[in-house]
Amino acid sequence: MTVGETVERWGTFELTLNGPSAGNPYQDVAFGADFRHGHRVVRADGFHDGDNIHSVRFMPDREGPWTYTTRSTAPALDGTEGGFTCTPAGPGNHGPVRVAGPRTFRYADGTPYLPFGTTCYHWTHDEDDKAEEQTLRTLAASPFNKVRMCLLPTRDMNPPRLVFPGLTPGPPRPGRLDRTRFDPAFFDRFERRVRDLRDLGVEADVIILHPYDKGHWGVDDMSREEDLFLVRHVVARLAAYRNVWWSIANEYDFNTAKTVEDWDRIGQYVQRSDPYQHLRSIHNGTRMYEYERIYDFRTAWTTHQSIQHWDARFAQDWLEQVPKPVVIDEIGYEGILGRRWGNLSGRVLLRQFWHGMAAGAYVGHGECFPEQDPDDWAWISRGGRLHGEIPSRIAFLRRLWEGSPEDEFVYFGDRRHRHRDVTLPGDGGPWGMDLIDTWNMTVTPLPGGPHRGTVRVPLDHRPDLALRIRKAT
Repeated sequence: MTVGETVERWGTFELTLNGPSAGNPYQDVAFGADFRHGHRVVRADGFHDGDNIHSVRFMPDREGPWTYTTRSTAPALDGTEGGFTCTPAGPGNHGPVRVAGPRTFRYADGTPYLPFGTTCYHWTHDEDDKAEEQTLRTLAASPFNKVRMCLLPTRDMNPPRLVFPGLTPGPPRPGRLDRTRFDPAFFDRFERRVRDLRDLGVEADVIILHPYDKGHWGVDDMSREEDLFLVRHVVARLAAYRNVWWSIANEYDFNTAKTVEDWDRIGQYVQRSDPYQHLRSIHNGTRMYEYERIYDFRTAWTTHQSIQHWDARFAQDWLEQVPKPVVIDEIGYEGILGRRWGNLSGRVLLRQFWHGMAAGAYVGHGECFPEQDPDDWAWISRGGRLHGEIPSRIAFLRRLWEGSPEDEFVYFGDRRHRHRDVTLPGDGGPWGMDLIDTWNMTVTPLPGGPHRGTVRVPLDHRPDLALRIRKAT
């Protein structure tokens, strides 16, 4: 047994062995390893990675020596022993994100995490290094710390590779993909980009399934066994990366081939298969009204509420119904598309961010400016560059919220009042008050402080103002 390798806490250890390649090792060979730290044992599934390669990945969460023993139905892969030393986490490595309370998240090391997400559904699917590197540079300079990204293509796409091997490139025919195997080259690229996001401090919200295939590739109407076959492989490959979240499906209710029971079964399977218990949710398509059920997030497998809705002010109702954090991953996009969800102005979208944050939720960003640059696509589809007015203002919002974790915010929205009377908390004062212009990104202390009781806040008929209430120094 060797114990020479070192891996930082919440890093990724990978063991690769040579094993059977005859027949269909994706289905015929079970492989994994048991990892031990003292008396604790963590079981991780492995996966076939093409040719005769079999791999298992592991994310250690405790410092010190770890040992492992492989287990497999193939004798050549069974009983291999070894070990490594887990060292302290490096700079910027706070571990995976966890739910910290009914409305909050934090990293595993206790550092608070506020999701400021964006959507780039298919930024990895064209295998265009230049475009993908541009997306990464854009994210590095942006306020976004989470990206929603799809594993599967949509009907109108013709990517060079897919999750499954088959008739690519070239016009596909329904049902011709080999859904009994996987394409290692596709996953190699996808995983590399997940690691790139990790190194930027960005969470990868991986959307496993969606309803946009419409029979074209044959991946939105797979059998129960095929669904779980895909999920097991995806979890085995990606779970050891600390920045992964699981979105079981995007707009699940648009998929008429599956029932809510089917989605619950898949979600529960992810929960059982993931040894690290990454965040898990599912995303609705129908834009529901406040009293309709978007999804029954009381189910034990969901860790948070991933919601599509046009009005963030309903977040308070959702939080009262289910005490799990609300992330409104899709509220509409800033852009110029002909569809109503894709042509919001920056001001309208920014107001939703502030309404959501003031209600105790988190709002996601998206952008649709496909004609702004001939070398770009719409950001929500394939990344590239950002052209909208809102990213800098989201950065301003994020700085305020992260820099003032104990402060309270009141948002006045688009109403043009002469003034508003605000009653301050009775305990813990006196209070300082700052008037925030959310669009022009200014913070102005309210004169006459420190304040107590009820204070008349002058608004001068200006829209898009907020109030920060903080303990007076």
